[in-house]
Amino acid sequence: MSSQSTALSNGAKSVTGGQPDGNSDARVVYGDRLRFVPRNILVTGGAGFIASHVVERLVSRYPHYRVTVLDKLDYCSSLSNLAQVANRPNFKFIRGDIRSHDLVLYVLQEECIDTVLHFAACTHVDNSFTSSILFTENNVLGTHVLLECARQYGKVRRFIHVSTDEVYGGESNMETESSILAPTNPYACSKAAAEFICRGYVKSFGLPVIITRGNNVYGPHQFPDKLIPKSICLLAQRRPCFVHGSGEHARNFLYVEDAASAFDTILHCGETDAVYNVGSEIEKRNIDVVHDIIDLFGLSAEANRHIEFVKDRTLNDMRYRIDSSKLHALGWRPQVSWEEGLRRTKTWYCDPNNLKRWPNYLSGLVPHPSLTEEKH
Repeated sequence: MSSQSTALSNGAKSVTGGQPDGNSDARVVYGDRLRFVPRNILVTGGAGFIASHVVERLVSRYPHYRVTVLDKLDYCSSLSNLAQVANRPNFKFIRGDIRSHDLVLYVLQEECIDTVLHFAACTHVDNSFTSSILFTENNVLGTHVLLECARQYGKVRRFIHVSTDEVYGGESNMETESSILAPTNPYACSKAAAEFICRGYVKSFGLPVIITRGNNVYGPHQFPDKLIPKSICLLAQRRPCFVHGSGEHARNFLYVEDAASAFDTILHCGETDAVYNVGSEIEKRNIDVVHDIIDLFGLSAEANRHIEFVKDRTLNDMRYRIDSSKLHALGWRPQVSWEEGLRRTKTWYCDPNNLKRWPNYLSGLVPHPSLTEEKH
């Protein structure tokens, strides 16, 4: 394998490494850091929560990148999440299912894709208890189809698979990327299974995969069936917030703009055949999250009136703490404080116009959402 370097006008150096198949892996050196430079990016699930923020960031910040979104527009997605970039010349939307081999292969070939950011997934733990086979079909089979199409296509230089901290299980103190996977619910098991298929394609076929495992992300564009947006919407309707069990379960929370920044960093600076935890040091018990939201509404004097304790999940891990020092070494750190992130999120969800993107959003404002309810 050989490489060539070319000096650029801004002092950076372009490096092109030869690949066995004759394709090239374009990178740029800034100082002592080697940066991968994509050209044509496919983002699966790009009309969903986190992915839509990543798409907005890539399309706006890198106008020389072409970004194609493939999304089947499930109940929790919306084209309104992509409204800011819908008319940009370097953006394209395709409605379709990642489980369709013919469609995925066609998109890769037609759009000359060299980079895949794979966000598409079923993600709600409550739903996974009642619709576990659907989670396997989407999260495991869908990922497998993408990987196989990428292998057949042969020109993907970087495949970022978005996983979750839940693959670690929820009982230990701090997890690193080398920790043993011990998922405990159907959702987490489906994501762990998808990771193992990714590993198989790395080892068997040399596919350049990066895996990310993230903490809980919150902020605008999230369908309001998760704790933070649901609680805000309920309080805005003068209804009590739901707290599962005792509310002692703890989660680490990362604001969505910081998550998008992390994927920007991993895309450009991450190493293939590697795993990166994407975490936050902000750990909150669920009951404390609800109290913080109640405080934002100015209702803390009668907080107990605005909380309804409900039956706990079938299984509810106590906490997910992950060590993100490997990602920090690439230069990424969260920038948005808990207080500021929560304030921005409340402002967004208290605007009724933002909720119109989900005609069925009321179906999420129940103690334990199910896919059966959300399809009505």
